[in-house]
Amino acid sequence: MIIKSIELREIRLPLVHFFETSFGRTTERRIVLARVTDADGAEGWGECVAGEGPFYSDEWTDTAWATLSEFLAPMVLGKEVAKAAHVFALMRPVRGHRMAKATIETACWDLEAKRAGVPLWKQLGGTRPQIACGVSIGIQDTPEMLIEKIRKEVDAGYQRIKIKIKPGWDLEIIERVRKEFPDIRLMGDANSAYKLSDVSLFQQLGRFNLMMLEQPLSHDDIFDHAALQRQINTPVCLDESIRSAEDAAHAIALGSCQIINVKLGRVGGHLEAKRLEQVARDNEIPVWCGGMLEAGIGRAHNIAMSTLAGFTLPGDVSASARYWEEDIIDPPVTVSARGTITPPHSPGIGFAVNLPRIEALTVRKETIK
Repeated sequence: MIIKSIELREIRLPLVHFFETSFGRTTERRIVLARVTDADGAEGWGECVAGEGPFYSDEWTDTAWATLSEFLAPMVLGKEVAKAAHVFALMRPVRGHRMAKATIETACWDLEAKRAGVPLWKQLGGTRPQIACGVSIGIQDTPEMLIEKIRKEVDAGYQRIKIKIKPGWDLEIIERVRKEFPDIRLMGDANSAYKLSDVSLFQQLGRFNLMMLEQPLSHDDIFDHAALQRQINTPVCLDESIRSAEDAAHAIALGSCQIINVKLGRVGGHLEAKRLEQVARDNEIPVWCGGMLEAGIGRAHNIAMSTLAGFTLPGDVSASARYWEEDIIDPPVTVSARGTITPPHSPGIGFAVNLPRIEALTVRKETIK
């Protein structure tokens, strides 16, 4: 494989409903897309999941664009690699910037699968003919709005409900939700909004039979999480602080978590996601696919990753219509009444990229050759 050109685009895509976490509210996504083309004219697509500001991580839309354009694309262009799994190593001189790296790396996996004439999920070694789907519901203006949204998603068949929590929107909210929905699979995601000194709150949450508490403490911590896990019955799930297979191994050894959320962008692409999934599976730690408000290309890559054997819990891979009036792929991602997605059988990501739609949404474009 020799990449001859990398086209970058920034698109702006309004959400059908705002999405709020402990660090802010999002109403429109600024998304960087990459189209890689090889010497034979075959192409693959990747999507950068970085947010509009440096809040979930230190990467954001504008740093991703600059890093891709000035550093990562030149490192990959014209270099011959035997397979997509070797592309990440070409970008190793740049420290961090895993979301930017994943944009190119995942596009190369799409290209490789298309050239091989197989679906990406099979190229990755996926084994699941269906994946279980959950939803992530942001902080709402009122508890009543939250209850209404949960009811809608439960009625739609989703197998797990994740609600965002933060100080002041936690114990009473979860108590109310559990009273209204006593039997659903329910979890809380704190996005690092708490401290270890809040342990009594998490002990109180133990009576609500939550599947897990996701990243309650600092975004880069595994030590306080280990201390927290020893003091509570609810499984701790790590997200932001797990950026590699090595991070996962260290966290597991310390007892920092019982579950891990895997996000393609956070770990740097499919190769590292596969390595991380293997470490977790070897240690009997379940993993699941986290969401970053992806448009269709990123969502398609998440579907492929979620077919790996270790992804035993419902992820955040939900239907396109939950987020967008019109997605950038055709057909849009849909979820069955049983809360499942069947991976596509077409080569590559398995969905057609809607170029006219992308063109209409594009606010800047650059081709590096």
